[in-house]
Amino acid sequence: MAVREILRMGTPSLFQPSKAVNKKEFNSPQLHALLADMLDTMRAANGAGLAAPQIGENVRVVVFEVVGNTRYPEAEDVPLTVLINPVLTPIGKTMEEGFEGCLSVPGLRGEVPRYAKLRYQGFDAQGTAIDRTVEGFHARVVQHECDHLDGILYPSRITDMQKFGYTEVLFPNMTNADD
Repeated sequence: MAVREILRMGTPSLFQPSKAVNKKEFNSPQLHALLADMLDTMRAANGAGLAAPQIGENVRVVVFEVVGNTRYPEAEDVPLTVLINPVLTPIGKTMEEGFEGCLSVPGLRGEVPRYAKLRYQGFDAQGTAIDRTVEGFHARVVQHECDHLDGILYPSRITDMQKFGYTEVLFPNMTNADD
């Protein structure tokens, strides 16, 4: 449909919790239009995921997909997923540190602790239930995107500010420093 502007850190609405999507809204033209805009925007920006608040829609909707993404060249593929009204449940207490970037925080990366394994539940655009158990980069992407729904941007999760900085400084050999 359309590539929309991605709001940047500092925009007040990015720090607000999002509202659940009403079940009556599933499979509606409005929801499908929002999802098309989100996918177009995410792909145009070469993102691994996008949350609705990042384009100014404070509803509990995220999309993610990683297939040969140059921003995350070492990452395993993550299937295209539309996740509405997600619920995340950590499996175990094991945390993994990993560098993250964000389309709303362009040019920067930071090392963030995330649960290594989790279960996520929610719905697709038609209202069909989704229930997956994931680990590794897939789990990281889901946690990052769902944080946006609670008004949390990844810099607030960084525990060592020495591991937060401009992508081209932290990773001078990266081919694509645009975040």
